[in-house]
Amino acid sequence: MNNISFRDVTILDGFWKDRQKTNAEKTIYSVRDRFEETGRFDAFRFEWKEGMEKKPHIFWDSDIAKWIESVAYIIEKEPRPDLEQKVDEVVELMEKNQRDDGYFNIYFTVCEPDKRFSNRDCHELYCAGHLTEAAIAYYYATGKDKMLKIMCRYLDLIDRVFRIEDSAAFHTPGHEEIELALVKLYRCTGEQKWLTLAKYFIDRRGMQEEVPEAFWCSSRYYQSHLPCREQLTAEGHSVRACYLYTGMADVALECGDEALKNACFSVFDDIYNKKMYLTGGIGQSAVGEAFTVPYDLPNSRAYTETCAAIALVYFASRMQKMRVDSRFGDVIEKAIFNGILSGVSLDGESFFYKNPLEFLHAERGRNVGVPKHQEPFPEAVRQRVFGCSCCPPNITRFIASIGDYILSEDKNTVYIHQYISSTVKTSLGEIKIATDYPYDGKIEISTDSSFTGKLALRIPEFSKNSYTIKRLKHEETARYLKDNSIEIHSLSLAKQLLEDNSETITPVIENGYAYIDIDKASKIELTLDISPKTVYANPLVNEDAGKVAVTAGPLVYCAESVDNGENLRALKIGSLSGFSREYDESLGTYNIIADAQRLTQDAFNGGLYAYARQYMPCKIKLIPFYACINRGECDMTVWLTSD
Repeated sequence: MNNISFRDVTILDGFWKDRQKTNAEKTIYSVRDRFEETGRFDAFRFEWKEGMEKKPHIFWDSDIAKWIESVAYIIEKEPRPDLEQKVDEVVELMEKNQRDDGYFNIYFTVCEPDKRFSNRDCHELYCAGHLTEAAIAYYYATGKDKMLKIMCRYLDLIDRVFRIEDSAAFHTPGHEEIELALVKLYRCTGEQKWLTLAKYFIDRRGMQEEVPEAFWCSSRYYQSHLPCREQLTAEGHSVRACYLYTGMADVALECGDEALKNACFSVFDDIYNKKMYLTGGIGQSAVGEAFTVPYDLPNSRAYTETCAAIALVYFASRMQKMRVDSRFGDVIEKAIFNGILSGVSLDGESFFYKNPLEFLHAERGRNVGVPKHQEPFPEAVRQRVFGCSCCPPNITRFIASIGDYILSEDKNTVYIHQYISSTVKTSLGEIKIATDYPYDGKIEISTDSSFTGKLALRIPEFSKNSYTIKRLKHEETARYLKDNSIEIHSLSLAKQLLEDNSETITPVIENGYAYIDIDKASKIELTLDISPKTVYANPLVNEDAGKVAVTAGPLVYCAESVDNGENLRALKIGSLSGFSREYDESLGTYNIIADAQRLTQDAFNGGLYAYARQYMPCKIKLIPFYACINRGECDMTVWLTSD
């Protein structure tokens, strides 16, 4: 199965169109401005000297690379001469400052030129990977191949030093990323040597000890504790891990490596069943930004880095190519609507690095008396830039290329994984998806007159027991009415005419997908149940025992103290039978209003403990998790006390 590229997708109106507009008109410029202020762009001049300000960092190359990749995705859909000019300026500097042997890395050229390829933890290969992805994207967008040639020269050097000579001080990347970039380069150029190098890094990992005995962490942190084909659980730094698993899946697909495929399936199952938050966030611990043990899912201390959720989507999207299974699409949907989107503010100009499921207000929850470098509780304040600012440009490139995750196809079936308003060119014909999802469960899917084959529609886990699929029997009649070609005076009459021209169908369901035979122009209407639902965690998740969360369709909801008063832990909810929805103009969201109870202070009489509890009825307002902390610093929680 092959994913259909965003290049063949046009996002139409609706939820993701709005976010792409903000991304292209505000976020990409905000990130650029912050990177200019902090010296990241100037670093490409290679002019820094000891004693000067804004010393280049080991990962600055990758920050700019992701920004360039974002620009490429944006301008491929809509020309932006100013952004393209900025990229061209950077590429000119890259060409000017590339070493004679092809080496290109800012930090190790201007700061420690005698130490290149000597420290596994210093991101050389990681930066090379991101620069390669940027070069490929820019080549596709513009046809300009200067950056691509620069990176091919550098990768030739890396191939010689690491694979042919084995002369570097380490054998495999400390921070994985180059593996998946090399597979992309192989697909772009058709040159086998890039796939060979990607496979080399996969095959070599875990075959020897590469972590010094006195180092602060173990080989598990780097996913180097076992050979890749023997890694059956998700371990260590969560971003590094999922970039590795993505590269493993890519190599497995290209090489038909069954052992590597089986390892990927096992790792995915471990994440899906034991180590993933309700929001699609991963990486439970701030120590090492890492996976921990099964069912350890703390809320206020959750690290859940934005980049980790993005990396999980990359991994899941590769798994979709290996096997038809709705779980992969469910994970992608969970992450894109929650754990990733929460990482950028609604105005597109500030960010979260961490995305915990609970914030404690600064005046009560701040880490008083705790050393700054050991603060366990994230602050409920979005930042415009970070010292380690990997997440902002990761978000810009992801949102710009969201079309990559909508559909895939094989020789006679088009699989619709994500319900995003769009038109898509497939090998079987053009498809149009029209929907107000995620706030409306109705999805209309139209095929053109050339389409002959099957549609496979993912039925999300939240709606697997409650959905309908209809086929419009007379497409021309429906279009006639929809376009108002005749005057309909009665809304009920129009509705009846549409109902009369459709039939409910019961398709074959396999692995969470509904299969529908299509012959020429057709319209299918899928209606999913997006009514609010209560969700309970496995009792092995100690922190969520006795608690409940609320979801509606793919959206996870949360409560904020700005709406519900202080001490959200005093709120208790039960049935959602009396809920209502209201549109919030300031947030642009549909919020949920539900009956609740609040634990009062009456029984405690000013003390710490009491032998009884007293509650008072109240209403609770819940907003989508992705919209949290957009109205100033406040308390927030996803999990609430349950009746």
